[in-house]
Amino acid sequence: MLPRSVALLLAAAVLCACGGGGTSTRSSSPPRAASPTPSAVASATPTPTAAPLKEPGPLQLAQQTVAQGLEAPWALAFTNDGTIWLTERPGRVRIIRGGHLLNAPALTLNVVTQSGCEDGLLGIAVKEPYVYLYYTYRGSAGNTNRVSRFTIQGDLLASEQILLDGIPGGSCYHFGGRLKFGPDGWLYLTTGEGYVAARAADPSGLSGKILRVHEDGTGREVFAWGFRNPQGLAFDFLGHLYASNNGPTGDLGLCCHDEVDLVQQGAFYGWPAWAAGTKTSYPQGSLPARSGPMAESGNTVWAPSGMTFYTPAANERPTLLVAELKGQVLRRFIIDAANPGQVSSQEVVLQGQGRLRDAVAGPDRCVYVLTSNRDTRGTPRAGDDHLLKLCPASQALSVNPQQTQS
Repeated sequence: MLPRSVALLLAAAVLCACGGGGTSTRSSSPPRAASPTPSAVASATPTPTAAPLKEPGPLQLAQQTVAQGLEAPWALAFTNDGTIWLTERPGRVRIIRGGHLLNAPALTLNVVTQSGCEDGLLGIAVKEPYVYLYYTYRGSAGNTNRVSRFTIQGDLLASEQILLDGIPGGSCYHFGGRLKFGPDGWLYLTTGEGYVAARAADPSGLSGKILRVHEDGTGREVFAWGFRNPQGLAFDFLGHLYASNNGPTGDLGLCCHDEVDLVQQGAFYGWPAWAAGTKTSYPQGSLPARSGPMAESGNTVWAPSGMTFYTPAANERPTLLVAELKGQVLRRFIIDAANPGQVSSQEVVLQGQGRLRDAVAGPDRCVYVLTSNRDTRGTPRAGDDHLLKLCPASQALSVNPQQTQS
């Protein structure tokens, strides 16, 4: 965890300094792991000095349904005009415009997705005129993951360009899959170790990592390593990167210990020698000292997935919201303003909707949450799966989006 003095220097530095078919553009050189650097991700553009933000207050959210009848949705992202693009694990990209779910998918991919497993069409990121997707296909070596970008053509996606290929998959588990653009313009992605723990211990491999590439797929780097199955990424307003990581479910003699980490460039996050702060049966050997965790579940299971920084007001410091699958809640972490690696408090702000897969702060001061009750691990309810919209209870909801069905 970072001392107060370092955190303040990081904040000052950011304020001042201121990813089928197709032709692959990936780098021909192997991915490189950077040296550990406890710094925020630099913004690509200058950030003007702003008035100090208020400390986070109570978070009371009013809920409504934007869309229903989705099939195992995994991730969502917004275009500049507020249109929502989301993925469904069986291979469909869906569009929600003006509160209405369009009937026809923007794209249907031939993906590998198996009952009870974690593969399929997973992450999505948007940087117009492109949509970036992370998905699983059947390669010569078995299940394989890749990141491609597609060109937006109206309400369709076309012209696949493969940016990163050959990410080893598992037979069923630990595919990672989150995509997120950083304030530095790089595309960040999470990869699981495919239920092969030793892959996460290889600093030069693609599995059990947070990777980053330029938006055209060049410049591939291992940004951080030593993860079991990271499924969430979020940047705070100062450029610090955070990740959620699923702990063991009996592998290496342990259960639970899910975690949320402040991610430092080049750092090792423990797996397979450690599950959060607990040693496993895997030998430490020559592995470096672990970093993190910022928060962990202990002997309970969260199964954390997508996450986002969110504030109900422009003058209030954002807090971290994490969607949980097994925990079936949206958990709020209030992070110490002086220490980006320290949680001051946590609370549950949404429950009773079953498994939650993703949470994304919208352009309207509301947070959007995907349920995941039709992923063959949940108990589907009437209308599942849903895209939920949570707005401050004191804020009059804009035009109520019509509930839609697929």
